[in-house]
Amino acid sequence: MIESVGRRAVAGIRAVGRFGHFMGDLARAVPDVAVWGRLTVIQLRRVGVDSLPVALFIAAFTGVVLALQASYTFRNTVPLYFVGTLVGKTMMLELGPVLAGLALAGRVGASMAAELGTMKVTEQVDALETLAYDPQSFLVLPRVLAGTAMFPVIVSLAILTGIVTGWIASLVLLDLSTQEFIKGLKLFYRFKDTWFGLFKSATFGFTITLVGCVVGLGTRGGAEGVGLSTTRAVVYSAVLLLVLDAFWALVLLR
Repeated sequence: MIESVGRRAVAGIRAVGRFGHFMGDLARAVPDVAVWGRLTVIQLRRVGVDSLPVALFIAAFTGVVLALQASYTFRNTVPLYFVGTLVGKTMMLELGPVLAGLALAGRVGASMAAELGTMKVTEQVDALETLAYDPQSFLVLPRVLAGTAMFPVIVSLAILTGIVTGWIASLVLLDLSTQEFIKGLKLFYRFKDTWFGLFKSATFGFTITLVGCVVGLGTRGGAEGVGLSTTRAVVYSAVLLLVLDAFWALVLLR
C-alpha cells in the first residue's frame, strides 16, 4: 500500500513538472506571431462559429425551463415579474457560462484532444519539429487564444438567447406582459452581473482548450490512446470548469 501511494505521489509530481514545462514552452512561443497569428484566425472560426449552434440550442431551452420553474416557484407567493429577475440573473451569472462551457468542453475540448492525439501517434508532431516548426506556436497557442477570445462571445449570445426565450415563454405560457418581464429583468440588475459571466467564460475557454491540447499532445498507444485522451480531455475540462466556477464565485461575488 505504501509503495502504491508513493508511486501515485511520484506520478503526480511528474505530471505537475510536465505541465510547468508545457506552460514555459507556451510562454516562449508568444513572440512567434508570424506563425500563430494566421492560424489563430482559422481557430477562431472553428472554436467560435462552428460551436455557436450547440450553445444557442442549449441556452434557448434553458431560458424556457427557467421561466416555467420560476413561475411554479413564485406563483401565489411573490409577483410574477420576478420571473424576469430569475431568468436574467441565472443566465448571466451561472447557467449561461456553465452550460455553454460544459457543452463546449464536450465539443471543442474533445475535438482538440482527438486531433492533436492523432497527430502525435502518427508522428506528425515529430515531423513538424523536424521541419523547424514549434508545436507550441503552430498547434497549441492558436487554439488557446481562440478559445479564450471566442468563449465570451459565444456565452454572451447564449445569455441573450436564454433571456429572449424566457421572455417568449413568459408571454405565451405565463400570461406575463413584456413590461412586467422587463421590470423584473431590470429589478436587481448590476453591470457586474454581465462582466462576471463574460470574464468567467474567458477563463473557461482558456482552461478547456489548454486541457485539450495538453492531453492531446500527451497521447500514447495508437487509436486506443486517442480514445482515452479524448475521454480524459472532456472529464478533466468539466471538472476544472466547475472548480473554476466555484472559485470565481467565492472570490468575486463576496
